[in-house]
Amino acid sequence: MPTLIRSQNGRMVLANDAFTHVDDDQELATGEVILSLTRFQAEGDRLLSEGRQVGVRLQSDETVEALAYDLPRLALVALAFPKFRDGRQYSNARILRERLGYKGEVRAVGDVLREQAGFMLRCGFDAFEPADGSGPVEWEAATRRFRHVYQRAADGRAPAFVERGS
Repeated sequence: MPTLIRSQNGRMVLANDAFTHVDDDQELATGEVILSLTRFQAEGDRLLSEGRQVGVRLQSDETVEALAYDLPRLALVALAFPKFRDGRQYSNARILRERLGYKGEVRAVGDVLREQAGFMLRCGFDAFEPADGSGPVEWEAATRRFRHVYQRAADGRAPAFVERGS
């Protein structure tokens, strides 16, 4: 089971993960599951009607708009990073939060490194499965690395020009 770090009240904490990642070729696990978009489209209604909590894992070449109708029913959206340098999921996180108004968990999975923590929080991620084995202490330090930000984002932090009063 991968490590799960959540942002709670401005702190990074180690969290228990009730969800099981289920690949398309795996048998469906009991309890809460995270499915691919394809599998969710095929089996999601049935799972949700059973009262199960369901999350959807989107690959970087899939758009979050494909989930727009189902977002109110989803417990989480896991955005997969195939490589740490693939930034498309940052845009997807912002679209989820700002355009689609998603209030559930937005989780970063895949090649997720703590050096990205501050940027991911700014875009709307609030849970992380680190690929580098780091824990909450290291993640919290990474989120506090830069005092000032220079543009508005999903986290609502005031940019430096606002802090200066300009």
